Amino acid sequence: MDLNLSSTVSNPSSNGDDQEELVRVLIIGSGPAGLSAALYAARADLDPVVLTGMELGGQVSLTFAVENYPGFPEGIGGMELVDLFQKQAQRFGARIEFDLAAEVDFSDRPYKVKTQNGKLYLAESVIISTGASAVHLNVPGENEFTGRGVSYCATCDGWFFKEKEVIVVGGGDSAVEESLFLTRYAENVTIVHRRDELRAGALLSERAKSNPKINIFWNTVVKEISGNGAVQTVKLQDTLTGEEREHEVDGVFIFIGHSPNTSLFKDQLDMDKNGYLIVDNFMQTNVPGVYAAGEAADPHFRQVITSAGMGAAAAIQANHFLDENPLPEK
Repeated sequence: MDLNLSSTVSNPSSNGDDQEELVRVLIIGSGPAGLSAALYAARADLDPVVLTGMELGGQVSLTFAVENYPGFPEGIGGMELVDLFQKQAQRFGARIEFDLAAEVDFSDRPYKVKTQNGKLYLAESVIISTGASAVHLNVPGENEFTGRGVSYCATCDGWFFKEKEVIVVGGGDSAVEESLFLTRYAENVTIVHRRDELRAGALLSERAKSNPKINIFWNTVVKEISGNGAVQTVKLQDTLTGEEREHEVDGVFIFIGHSPNTSLFKDQLDMDKNGYLIVDNFMQTNVPGVYAAGEAADPHFRQVITSAGMGAAAAIQANHFLDENPLPEK
């Protein structure tokens, strides 16, 4: 990849407008994994730089309340938790840059990352924490009611729907697993699936069909989500007849897949068939000194606490790597 690199590295302390900078640890992404990595790297005196991406905090910043993060028995707002992560990392010297990685070149060290604002970072090590995005229905009302009845995480938000009516959109393993989980709280759970048979495994499908709290609307899609301040109704459409109807509901849980935010690293790093970065037990990618943490490398757990742990692990390993693999002095 040609990034039009110059042959010199400017001193980052000499001019705040320098467009080229050598850093020891560059962290791409600012969710729980990225900010936890920043904290650990900063405490190791590695002077990490965090590129926030499009949104500081990632998906958790959109969560109304986080009830399952240790240390907050009364729960905490997602954005408030991100703010605490950021302040703690900055307290030890992490630098937060509101910029987006646009191009990368991991062919040799220092690794090259060019940002949307035109800055070029030459990084001795890189931690990728770009997360994953839930696949959206893209129907009217979905964005408006996200965090106010629309959710993409039953583990995060199920508790808020005690004795409520909810629907789950999807028919794969994740949708059925989350539906079964939601029966712990909700009065009724209705699975809305566009086909006439679930795509989930046989055992999960049978458990859902036999659960008295779960109903299934076959050959049905959601066309619109409506409410007054919070979700109250959804418009459903029969895929066979085209008939539309209103259905009263308190919550809409959408599980039609997640998409890792890893397209930037195509042909640079090894990925699985779904685009998740492949790492070992030490968060190491196939490129030495390049690590990945959080949902960009985790298609299974997708929790704040597991992402934070992966970020901490990646920073610890980056520290070891830098100690053992110093760049030759010029």
